[in-house]
Amino acid sequence: MRETATQPKLDLVVIGNGMAGVRTLEHVLEAEPERYNVTVFGAEPHASYNRIMLSPVLAGDKAFEEIETHGRDWYDDHGIALYTGEAVVAIDRRRRMVVSDTGREIGYDRLLLATGSTPFILPVPGHTLAGVISFRDIGDVHRMVEASEKGGKAVVIGGGLLGLEAAYGLHRRGMEVTIVHLMETLMERQLDPAAAELLQYSLAQRGLSFRMGAKTAAILGDEAGRVTGLRFDDADASEIAADIVVMAVGIRPNVELAKTAGLYCEKGIVVNDTMQTYDPRIYAVGECVEHRHAVYGLVAPLWDQAKVCANHLAQRGHSHYGGSTTATQLKVTGIDVYSAGDFADAESTEALTFSDVRRGVYKRIVLRDDRIVGVVLYGDTRDGGWYFKLMREGVDVSDFRDLLLFGPAYLPDDSAAAEAA
Repeated sequence: MRETATQPKLDLVVIGNGMAGVRTLEHVLEAEPERYNVTVFGAEPHASYNRIMLSPVLAGDKAFEEIETHGRDWYDDHGIALYTGEAVVAIDRRRRMVVSDTGREIGYDRLLLATGSTPFILPVPGHTLAGVISFRDIGDVHRMVEASEKGGKAVVIGGGLLGLEAAYGLHRRGMEVTIVHLMETLMERQLDPAAAELLQYSLAQRGLSFRMGAKTAAILGDEAGRVTGLRFDDADASEIAADIVVMAVGIRPNVELAKTAGLYCEKGIVVNDTMQTYDPRIYAVGECVEHRHAVYGLVAPLWDQAKVCANHLAQRGHSHYGGSTTATQLKVTGIDVYSAGDFADAESTEALTFSDVRRGVYKRIVLRDDRIVGVVLYGDTRDGGWYFKLMREGVDVSDFRDLLLFGPAYLPDDSAAAEAA
């Protein structure tokens, strides 16, 4: 190890070069830039990029270079050894060593797992055919863009956030797109039926087609092993033609490496409130993590976890992660959708609703004991952040309940709720 004037540097190895791992490193370098010799392994061949901006790249609104967050110069400037296109395949906890798929061995004093998640592929017949594509990384985007250059028909399985963004991007690229969804409403985890109906209508007006309440029985292919269509699990065994099939039915925490190393995993790699695994030398952050039985697939919880983890890696261990309240926003041009919290009906809640179908505006605020517990906005999402802040801070809204649907602009300027906007 190289030594500083005060103490020898420790060796920190980060497995995963995605957003959560790199954000943790940023905080560590800011707090204690001389504490660690840092090594980063990334299975993808690129330096770090903003994964949540893949949809604009697919739609042609951005180039990949515009979503890169840290070029190789950043790693060099901070003395970080970066190995891209190289996956870690084993963790030897006894020797405190990681082993990559090239045979490279690197020792660690502290290890950070940021292995992210893997897309779930429906295990139906034909799921391995050429032309079946997931939507998880820039490589998937490149495959979809290449396929779209030939035109034709695309089927997107999954009417959630990623599925809709993939469908819209392919439509923008000139493909004829059908969204196949198992449920009767789109984005059922984020939207109530009224907002989902408005969303489907708006997307249909833009040229997308839908098969709702439809279960996939098989993906069809030709003798060359390429996709030709989809068969449904219905009474008629109906079929639809397709040149590509995009799977966007969900993600799973990537825990295989951690499991092989003997770390305790359930749905994800189980961590405590300081982001430590059951091995106190090994931390984990991001989509691979399970904290208090919850896993997260949105960026805000990853930032919260990264900050807490970095605090402890920098030995400034005075913060704890208590979980996150999440908000969702759809990235489709011309369509504004926002949701946060729990918007399901319950005996203990009441809902305030505003609907202007002609203008395409819908708002639903769910209250429990005069505090916001859920928000659904369609068409006008300007006040989403304000509602989210009131919900996260548990603000009593009884004094301005009658004006709540109209946002902070209608509240007295000196009110605490207006100042929170």
